Amino acid sequence: MLKNIFGRHKDNKSADKTKEKTVISEFIGWLKDNKWNVISKEEKAGIGSNEVLRNFKNLPLTWKNLAEQYSIIENEGQTVCFLCAADYNAKPDGEFQWNEFETISLNAAIGDAKWAEEIKKWWSDKLPIVMSVRNGYSFYAIDTGKGKGAIIRGQEPEFEDAKAVAEDFDSFLKKVIGGDIAL
Repeated sequence: MLKNIFGRHKDNKSADKTKEKTVISEFIGWLKDNKWNVISKEEKAGIGSNEVLRNFKNLPLTWKNLAEQYSIIENEGQTVCFLCAADYNAKPDGEFQWNEFETISLNAAIGDAKWAEEIKKWWSDKLPIVMSVRNGYSFYAIDTGKGKGAIIRGQEPEFEDAKAVAEDFDSFLKKVIGGDIAL
């Protein structure tokens, strides 16, 4: 706990929540200013009850709150979207899945068990959070493994040849707002 200027103890968690709400508010404002389709949910979707998301440890609180509070975040042309909590549920065959790019890579590795295992291992701690079909397939993901929360970007043809673009999710949002990362 920290002391404020009046000598009262201040809870760090409440300061973190205020910061997180500010980043999300700024980001949502940026999205709307840039004509993105942003639809909030009436009721928060619980990430903890999602079978896919439970497998990923140490997901950033800001990302969790964003994913829980919105049902759709997509650009005007519907070619780039932020994945929201419900997007990690199974979808009917033929619809884009949250792990579509892993599936494409695994299809390319059919007949090569070692390569397929390497692909599965690589994706096991990467959670896609943004998917794009504009100018080819690409994604942004949270690297929950050795990247310790870094945001990475991958693109076809080698999705697994991804590079870090931000040290964490809050920095990622700030870079998007500031124009350093173009979605």
